[in-house]
Amino acid sequence: MDIKIKENLKKIFGFNQFRGNQEAIVDNILQGNNTFVIMPTGAGKSLCYQLPAVTKEGTAIVISPLIALMKNQVDQLNAFGINAHFLNSTLSKTESNKVKKQVLSGATKLLYVAPESLTKEENVEFLKTAQLSFVAIDEAHCISEWGHDFRPEYRKIKSIIGQIGDSLPIIALTATATPKVQQDIQRNLNMEEADLFKSSFNRTNLFYEVRPKVKNDTKKHLIKYVKSQKGKSGIIYCLSRKKVEEIAELLKVNGINAAPYHAGLEAGTRVKNQDNFLNEEVDVVVATIAFGMGIDKPDVRYVIHYDVPKSLEGYYQETGRAGRDGLEGHCLMFYKYEDIVKLEKFNKDKPVNERENAKVLLQEMAAYAESSVCRRRVLLHYFGETLNEDCGFCDNCKKKRDSFDGKDDILTAIEAVKETNQRFNLEHIVKVIRGEQNEYMESYHHNGLSVFGKGKNDSERHWRSVLRQTMINGLLEKDIENYGVIRLSPSSEVFLKEPYAITLTKDHDFEEMIENDEAEEIANINKAYDEKLFELLKVERKKVAKTKGLPPYVIFQDPSLEEMATVYPTTREELAQINGVGMGKVIKFGASFLKLIETYVEENDIITASDVVVKTAGTRSKVKISIIQQVDRKIDLDEIASNLNIDMAELLQEIEQIIYSGTKLNINYYIHNIMDEEREDTLHDYFMTAETDNIREALEELEDEDFGEEEIRVYRIKFISDHAN
Repeated sequence: MDIKIKENLKKIFGFNQFRGNQEAIVDNILQGNNTFVIMPTGAGKSLCYQLPAVTKEGTAIVISPLIALMKNQVDQLNAFGINAHFLNSTLSKTESNKVKKQVLSGATKLLYVAPESLTKEENVEFLKTAQLSFVAIDEAHCISEWGHDFRPEYRKIKSIIGQIGDSLPIIALTATATPKVQQDIQRNLNMEEADLFKSSFNRTNLFYEVRPKVKNDTKKHLIKYVKSQKGKSGIIYCLSRKKVEEIAELLKVNGINAAPYHAGLEAGTRVKNQDNFLNEEVDVVVATIAFGMGIDKPDVRYVIHYDVPKSLEGYYQETGRAGRDGLEGHCLMFYKYEDIVKLEKFNKDKPVNERENAKVLLQEMAAYAESSVCRRRVLLHYFGETLNEDCGFCDNCKKKRDSFDGKDDILTAIEAVKETNQRFNLEHIVKVIRGEQNEYMESYHHNGLSVFGKGKNDSERHWRSVLRQTMINGLLEKDIENYGVIRLSPSSEVFLKEPYAITLTKDHDFEEMIENDEAEEIANINKAYDEKLFELLKVERKKVAKTKGLPPYVIFQDPSLEEMATVYPTTREELAQINGVGMGKVIKFGASFLKLIETYVEENDIITASDVVVKTAGTRSKVKISIIQQVDRKIDLDEIASNLNIDMAELLQEIEQIIYSGTKLNINYYIHNIMDEEREDTLHDYFMTAETDNIREALEELEDEDFGEEEIRVYRIKFISDHAN
């Protein structure tokens, strides 16, 4: 290799030596050859075209899909002393002309161009007159309609390069390409003969984990996890802009230094949030997938998918932003199948072909999440790479899994593919094995096959898993030409002749796990509370109630005491975050409870769990303020419900939350309108002596008085507000 290249590697980029395939790739470009690079995020793709661009005569064109990525890379190159510019829609006419002048003078070594800008006639004409060295197509997977981020304008790149200079060498680069996507990219760019440099997709420093997405628990787990990573950089991906804003706000109100990032933000805010993350002024960015492409931050310690990604390619690329410095990175995804169903609905308006492709990608995503096979083996297999043994560094490898001898099931799977002539997808093969009758079975005569119905006693889920694990073990394979079709592999016939024992594992049943978790949560929100502390708190509540001449439940209800005995609040602020407490009650009743908890924590050497108290981001605060203001103006409760577009039951629930948190509300004006003094006195006497404020018990006790549920709920609001707040 040229001595000048080695000098530039050290002098400009600060590296003593190349990594992986970098040297061979750079050499290939310098020789003027078409080059196709598949290299994982963080393995040094950018250097593969930046170094030859600096060394060769002329300007290298870099086609890149994201404006944020261009700015980031151009800033870095300028910091290295390299003359680089970008040409995109953010530039004014004057700025564009300045950039073009620099290119035509021969001073610019790299020009980053958005594919949309490349298609403009004026830019094509300008580039025809410039001295160009080669064209680099970054994020080349955008070319493929089989990939996870298809951009139609990328399909036009080859014809435009032809107009600019037909003999220009091309280097296409991507971090994620399945064998099918790889084939599609090469065909579209007429690069079938290009030299291929494919690095391993195995990022050994990344720990992969999938957790069930339980309705009320996920935010709690998220906050607890992020707080455990204090001072470390992380990215949290959500699918919608709305969810990004919600989660960023949730983290902020829970004392986490977080910022949102999505295409809907004002451009200045977006750039500021990105720069703050790069400069470590923000610990966590909550983002849509628009964030992170080409962002060269080596020390991202964790990537969390709050929502399920649309494809394994997208997932792999996004998780690849963790641990680019080679140190450990944690990749955590929250999963429930319901999210996959929602994503399928989003695709309903797409053309049939696109819709079917998107469906297959989502099925692969669900299969990865639900699989109990080593995560790394599943991922690498998806990208056409084989890992012969478990990695030992993912959640599936770390925990005990249900396993079984899969020899007979694998034989059935291979026979089904063979007997259907290797022409069908996983879904159809499963139906054949299970003996499901439909029009296709009859038209293809598959209901007459010897394998038809052989596996009828096992579920669809079971056979899907068997087929996927058979492929991971190399005993079946995907047909690259016909997307989704499964065919025999070179090892299939060998196995049919001499089958041997293979251990398979049962998939995770996330739906069951989620149902169980949610049922447990509903049955007892804080099942794991400290029973000894709970009893002490009850004694204290009784003592306080006695001195105030009030029923104990007016001070704090049982669920509030249970939560105190779970998270051990030791400050007024922490106590105010307990459900049904609020600062009003803390001021009125909290002092002795805090003292009791503090003493208990010290005596028992307990580490307080205040990190699991989720402060809400105040999404309901507008409703709350509106209710308080309207009650102050003595507006009829029915009218308030109508104004807020909710029913009376929902309004009473909102008001109950307000008063149980310690805010005083005077609804006497409404009470006087719906009941006379005698009925008020009856309810007052009942609540003053009752052991609980449970509405059902009140209805039973007051059965002879003919009170309605709404009537009792309304008076309970007055009673609690008058005596507890």
